[in-house]
Amino acid sequence: MGYEWALREKSLNIDGKMVRIANLMGSEQQKDLSEPPNCEGYGRIRHFKIHRYDDWSADPLPNLPAATALGRSPDDTLKAQVFQIAACNWNCWYCFVDADRKNADRANSKFFSAEQLIELMLQEESSPDVIDLSGGQPDIAPEWTLWMMEALIQRGLERDVFLWNDDNLSIDFFKRFLSENQISRMTEYPKYARVGCFKGFDPSSFSFNTSAPPERYDAQFDIFSSFLDFGFDMYAYVTFTSEQINDLQIRMNAFVDRLQKIHPNLPLRTVPLKIEAFSPTKLRMTDTRRRALQNQYDVHREWRCILESRFSERERLLPIDKVSLD
Repeated sequence: MGYEWALREKSLNIDGKMVRIANLMGSEQQKDLSEPPNCEGYGRIRHFKIHRYDDWSADPLPNLPAATALGRSPDDTLKAQVFQIAACNWNCWYCFVDADRKNADRANSKFFSAEQLIELMLQEESSPDVIDLSGGQPDIAPEWTLWMMEALIQRGLERDVFLWNDDNLSIDFFKRFLSENQISRMTEYPKYARVGCFKGFDPSSFSFNTSAPPERYDAQFDIFSSFLDFGFDMYAYVTFTSEQINDLQIRMNAFVDRLQKIHPNLPLRTVPLKIEAFSPTKLRMTDTRRRALQNQYDVHREWRCILESRFSERERLLPIDKVSLD
């Protein structure tokens, strides 16, 4: 855990209630953005699209939870304001973020308070009513989410803005550094949900994707389960890139078993992410990784087959935010 602690120290100013935010201007990531970076380069607009691909599962996150929370009908495309913490403890080869925007590099990041980030957003010509706290790994500094909630409440925006939080399920800093009272206040925040991303469907694919030891695969399930126990509105992503696709049925059944051990309905709140080669990714591409991009289609087909065998059509068609995890 040494690297995670060092990143936290460089990315967090407790006394000033500030976190280090990545500047996207001049990055490789900027080449893939549909709009130029905003908020003086420290933010970006993301368009979350439910039906992006003809050959892949739909992705209703965060469109459906946000629409329900804000009391409106969901749109196929959701506009969100994204801020990226400039720190991540994983080294996923397919990450769309430049490496120097994830290592708390002072040359490419700056400390901001939650109030300052919200002010930057509101100064934009058209500010969305959805904020995505991303990265990197936002839970390097779990206080960030709490501070954003407090700042939105102070502005009187807690019922007008939906807060969405990414998490790569890699660390337990949330319960290490937040008190029970702080966590309780977060679960009571009116318009908030979070998603945890499983970086692979077994220890082998996990280690291939993250370069982390395969034994850290199991911790993802414990971390996700802890957030459910806290009472958060939880969703999941999973990535299916894999070095090899032998014994797919056995491996995928084991993964779905693990999800259902957390909750029988969790697979219905789990969205496979299609991995593409973004500009930063192309700099890291190898023949093995190119094969993994193709292998994900076979893994995806197996995932869908297993869900069809375990859930009825009615259950599979239920809107993701209506799937109960109680």
